Amino acid sequence: MEEHKHGHGSEKHGDGLKKHEIEHLIEHWIDHNRSHSESFRARAEEMEATSPKAAAKVREAAELMDACTKKLEEAAGEV
Repeated sequence: MEEHKHGHGSEKHGDGLKKHEIEHLIEHWIDHNRSHSESFRARAEEMEATSPKAAAKVREAAELMDACTKKLEEAAGEV
């Protein structure tokens, strides 16, 4: 299994973020979530024949990821 890396830059929190930093961060999360959602759906198809129940749960996870992405898109509209 390949390792999934999350290089998200600085872990510094608490100093407040500038508007452009917030926009960049949220856009990164949106792109990241979309990538995961697409991957979940593709892998669920590959799992279907061997484990339909697992495939269904992975598809549900993709739907939940889509809901998270929608909230992030809403947040981006509030910046």
